[in-house]
Amino acid sequence: MPYRRTPAVQARLDARRDQVLEAAVRLLSREGYAGCSVAAIAAETGISTGSVYQSFSGKSELATALFRTLAAREVEAVAQAATRPGTAAERTAAAVETFATRALAAPRRAFALLAEPVDPAVDTERLVFRRAFRDVYAGLVAEGVASGELPPQSPELTAAALVGAVAEALVGPLADGDAAAGELVPALLTFTQRALGGHVAQHA
Repeated sequence: MPYRRTPAVQARLDARRDQVLEAAVRLLSREGYAGCSVAAIAAETGISTGSVYQSFSGKSELATALFRTLAAREVEAVAQAATRPGTAAERTAAAVETFATRALAAPRRAFALLAEPVDPAVDTERLVFRRAFRDVYAGLVAEGVASGELPPQSPELTAAALVGAVAEALVGPLADGDAAAGELVPALLTFTQRALGGHVAQHA
């Protein structure tokens, strides 16, 4: 008869998995994926490497779970920004501002999410990550087009181009350690308004 974990055992395993992931989040935020070896994550968690492998089959699964955890938080923050009061263009700009500001506030983590060379499985997750942002922006663009606020356009194409352009604009400063917002965020907001075809607001 196969062994079945009791609810108490499963709860302990789930709690340990969460602890490992949160330790990995802290480590990645400091050192990026390059510093997230299983041994380093185990030390950060305060457990043995064997205990890490009880929660994850290997580094690839752990790296993927780590990416999903962090990416979901970023998507949630951007989606929340998109619900603020305002026009479709204003809410799209708010979403872009949230993404860029959060990235610049945590440059090592943001670079790891956007561009750091890592396991191929994470590259696959990056595509999912980009599509999630695209869907947020596309919904806003479609709303603006339907209301007549924005000129006719393909919401999906505009949104995909916006996601790519914003990420590309951030990667250089993040990689170089030039994380000061300076004029970058206002410039991205102006770019966003122009990309949408809406009125270009003046940003302080």
